[in-house]
Amino acid sequence: MESMQHQMMGYDRTSTMFSPDGRLLQVEYAKKTVRQGTTAIGMACKDGVLLIADKRFSDPLVISDSIEKVSPIDDHIQATGSGILSDARILIDYARTFAQKHRVTYDSPVDVLSVVKSLCDIKQSYTQFGGARPFGVSLLVAGVNDSNDLYVTDPTGIFFQYKATAIGEMEDEIKDILNKEYKDSIDLNSGIKLGLKAMRKVQGKNFDITRLDVGVINNTDMKFRKLSVSDLNKIK
Repeated sequence: MESMQHQMMGYDRTSTMFSPDGRLLQVEYAKKTVRQGTTAIGMACKDGVLLIADKRFSDPLVISDSIEKVSPIDDHIQATGSGILSDARILIDYARTFAQKHRVTYDSPVDVLSVVKSLCDIKQSYTQFGGARPFGVSLLVAGVNDSNDLYVTDPTGIFFQYKATAIGEMEDEIKDILNKEYKDSIDLNSGIKLGLKAMRKVQGKNFDITRLDVGVINNTDMKFRKLSVSDLNKIK
């Protein structure tokens, strides 16, 4: 029995080796890392897109505004991650460069799907080559082009488009709330209220509005905007 366990252990030493039952264990570990990460919510509303992310800092001496969880990729695209946030930072920096190259080359803003596919190409490559681990982060990417789009990328390099979803800690509980209360006709203000309600319900006594990072892009001016605590207090 000990010999069999020892043999099985070897299959999680590299992301390029399949286990006998057809699994890439390092990739599965990366997905578990995401589920332990900070909570993030995304919604595609009728008048734009929004992202809400929990900063989850425990040290009272930390300056809240110094923690950026929702980041712009371009004027009309934003992203947030759950999992290993240093991995998210590298991917978001790459996406920004990709978006700017598109503007310089074609003199037009990049579409959200192109950014998402490019990010997923990088993620997938790190499940296929030796000498590196998979990215331990899922990204919510939301933007406005001809439509209001929201995508989720996971560590495997696959992506899905959603109307509304959540990633990270307690994502299942938040998805249940979104499934019950999200409507196609929801606007940004109502979407933010729903996101705050979901966060408040799952976090309970630990809920603190100053811990939230909220970004919105409306389809009127197509400009990324970060909401302050005073803005959130007015909405709720």
